[in-house]
Amino acid sequence: MSITRAAVRPAAVRRKVESWLAERDDTDAIVLHARPEWTDEPTLTVGETAVRVVPCPTPIAARAALADRAAHEKLVLLTDLTDMELGDGLLAHVSMQKGRSVDPWDLVTQVFGGQIRLDSTLVRTGRWVADALTDLAPAEGWAPPTGLILTRDHALRHLAGAVLGLDPDELDGAGLLHWSTDAPTQLRYGDLPTDWAEGIAVFLAEAAGPVAVPVLAAVRAGHGVDAIPLGLLAEVLWPRNAGTAPDVEQVVARARLEPRLGGTRLTEAQATAFGEAAEAWIYRALDGEPTARHDARRMLRRAEEIAEEIDVAGRLAASALLPAGFTQRMRAFGAAVRLAVPVTGATATVGELIERAQDRLAEVEAHRSADRSRVETARMAVRLLRWLALPDGPTPATMLDAVHRQVRADGWVDRARLDVFAGDVDQQVAQAYRLLHAAVDSRRARHDREFAELLQDMVAAEREPGALLRVEDVLDRVVRPVLDNGRRVLMLVLDGMGVAAAIEIAESLGRSGAWTELTPGGGPRTGVLAALPTVTQVNRCSLFSGQLAVGDRGVELRAFSAQFPGSVLLHKSDLRTPAGLAVDPEVAAAIGDPAVPLVSAVINTIDDALDRSDPGTTEWSTDTVNGLRDLLAVAQDRVVVLVSDHGHVVDRGTEALLVPSDSSENRWRPASGEAGDGELLFRGSRVALGGGAAILPWREELRYGPRKAGYHGGAAPAEAVIPLLLFAAHDENAVPGWTGAPVSSPEWWREPLRPPAVDAIRADVAPSDGRRAVRRPARPPVQDEGLFDLPAPVTVAAPPPVDPTATLVDALLASPVYADRRGTRAPLPDERVAAMVTTLVAGNGRATLETLATRAGVPVHRVPGTFAALRRLLQVEGYPVLSLDPDGRTAKLDVPLLIEQFGLEAS
Repeated sequence: MSITRAAVRPAAVRRKVESWLAERDDTDAIVLHARPEWTDEPTLTVGETAVRVVPCPTPIAARAALADRAAHEKLVLLTDLTDMELGDGLLAHVSMQKGRSVDPWDLVTQVFGGQIRLDSTLVRTGRWVADALTDLAPAEGWAPPTGLILTRDHALRHLAGAVLGLDPDELDGAGLLHWSTDAPTQLRYGDLPTDWAEGIAVFLAEAAGPVAVPVLAAVRAGHGVDAIPLGLLAEVLWPRNAGTAPDVEQVVARARLEPRLGGTRLTEAQATAFGEAAEAWIYRALDGEPTARHDARRMLRRAEEIAEEIDVAGRLAASALLPAGFTQRMRAFGAAVRLAVPVTGATATVGELIERAQDRLAEVEAHRSADRSRVETARMAVRLLRWLALPDGPTPATMLDAVHRQVRADGWVDRARLDVFAGDVDQQVAQAYRLLHAAVDSRRARHDREFAELLQDMVAAEREPGALLRVEDVLDRVVRPVLDNGRRVLMLVLDGMGVAAAIEIAESLGRSGAWTELTPGGGPRTGVLAALPTVTQVNRCSLFSGQLAVGDRGVELRAFSAQFPGSVLLHKSDLRTPAGLAVDPEVAAAIGDPAVPLVSAVINTIDDALDRSDPGTTEWSTDTVNGLRDLLAVAQDRVVVLVSDHGHVVDRGTEALLVPSDSSENRWRPASGEAGDGELLFRGSRVALGGGAAILPWREELRYGPRKAGYHGGAAPAEAVIPLLLFAAHDENAVPGWTGAPVSSPEWWREPLRPPAVDAIRADVAPSDGRRAVRRPARPPVQDEGLFDLPAPVTVAAPPPVDPTATLVDALLASPVYADRRGTRAPLPDERVAAMVTTLVAGNGRATLETLATRAGVPVHRVPGTFAALRRLLQVEGYPVLSLDPDGRTAKLDVPLLIEQFGLEAS
């Protein structure tokens, strides 16, 4: 009797026929024991052989098929009859004179090369694997395993790779997400039999991890091409390290996402893996070719569209990638800035509010889609908040003090407020910046008035300068001593450069690594006081003349040559070059000539920008000041003096005030009337125009002439204080009395406000002398004291408060481990180590490298080397006690690890 048999798949028949033909059997038919059903094409072509498949439910059908066979074809007889039922007479005409079974696992062995054994775990996976491997096998068969055993992983990895169009070794989260971007290959997966698709999904969850579940769920739900955008939203709705249960809105948002995943409810692990993989894909694409970057931006836009559709757009601040998330973070930052601007009656302390703004800034900085210029403006805003939080100091006692305030503090404020004045494209952030700028402007206006009043008094009283450098003193008191010391000088006069611009240019020179900045005695920078009015014809001529003078280029050349015979003064036209040359050959020859002691060049880029550009938003550097980088490149053996003839103020837009004047000058007018609000009358020998008297504005908003991008001529410190910078190529002793400069930025510029380091130090740090704290027992009562005879009270002085930071540092310096390590390396002075460790501990384990240098008295050019030496000293057995943050400028001290590695625990 016949046996109930399974239907055979066309691929299985083809594989059996291939095997049969490979045997070079001379018979023309083969019997396969299978259900006598065939719905595929009746004739197969295997190689060059035509093979007709005939279902044979009875012996008569089989005999008829044999009788009807064409001479050029071979037959496959599908029957569920036994060999006995078929009979020997019929079997005599078929291969091997018997029927062959169609074992799916035999076919698997065949498509993997034949000479292998099957791993039992593969067989237990299910019949679907055999069918799929047989049906989907490439024409040349599957890649054989490396050994004799066909493992489940090898078989399923190749099967899944073929279905997804991926290399078998790329079946990870990244590979799956990349596959999801290709709609045609997704259709192939969707067309698979259900048991095949489910089985492959189970394997992919093992091979690729939890990310496979949501990706395949999205594909099955018809949203496969949205897998990456959905992953980005999973990152928003299942935030990492949340630490709290999701709120109701978050739970509802997750439920709205489920239909796009075919109703799949993601676990925390699946959602986290999904989000991380999607982010990683976007990161790689953004760093890739233009086509990949375009695809990444398209995915980001699609994620925001889906967020709108499921009503979760308001939560996108949690995304570090989506542009809408950056917008929301910027708005949160703007709100924090608005709250932190000092106002009367605030309930929270200024420090707490600034810390919140710093936290919001950190979130803005961490966003991958951040607009870098907007982020930099946000940093400037926080710096200004920290500056406003400082108590405003007293009025400078002298003109020198006022100049130094501009150079060492207010010039940095000017640099930051120029960015904040330029504002932000988002109206909410812009309003916060406007409020902040008004607060900064209020304090700066007081400083400007104080400066101008001191200047007015000095000019009127004809006071001697003392230590103060005036513009006419620069050649005699700065340049000539360098020449007298046998060094040649390149003096670059950057027309219109104020302190804020000089700060940026000095930073760009420092970043180059080719130049060492020098300051008087290695102390803070100093500045130069301009003559009045602060215009070019007065101050540049006075600079080159060595005395107060008024004149043009010709006057400057004659006065300069008279003071420094054999030296060269170059103006704008002298610096122009023909095609292909960055530096004119004659200029290069003069700079390189040992017989030319002093070369001075006037560079007009900044002053030109006051007329035709936007000096307030330009970041001045060796790249943006025309010719500066090239001149420096050919002057490596000269001391470089960077100076200007005056600074400038920028146009204040709608806040600017136009004051009527008989003069066409922008920032000064003749003393023909009374000085108005924001103006002062200056009279004295330092007023080189107007017959020795002029009215100058100290308010930056005032102007008298036509609107420009910027102005100069007035008495504001941004105009009247000339920056002075000296550089030498790796020689900090090039100038007598000058040496390597310290960090120039004020602390509020570089260091965030942090809460006190209460928890940074363990309470059980041992005293540095190794003694234990001993609790004395209470004094036992004397035997003859009566019941009510109490001893006289003894007043015990309270112990002095203990500074845990100082205790820790003292213990470190006294520890044997420290002594041993210090003795085997080029030692840092103990006081320098103490200063840097104290700074780090007080900052909760963090401080910028510049702050460490400032506290330890390290010149700025030695900061990297000093930090490296400190790190070597503290890295016991290679443990990262001290490390550098990815930002490249913040040091991190692991205080508990320091205590452990140096044995500082209390015993």
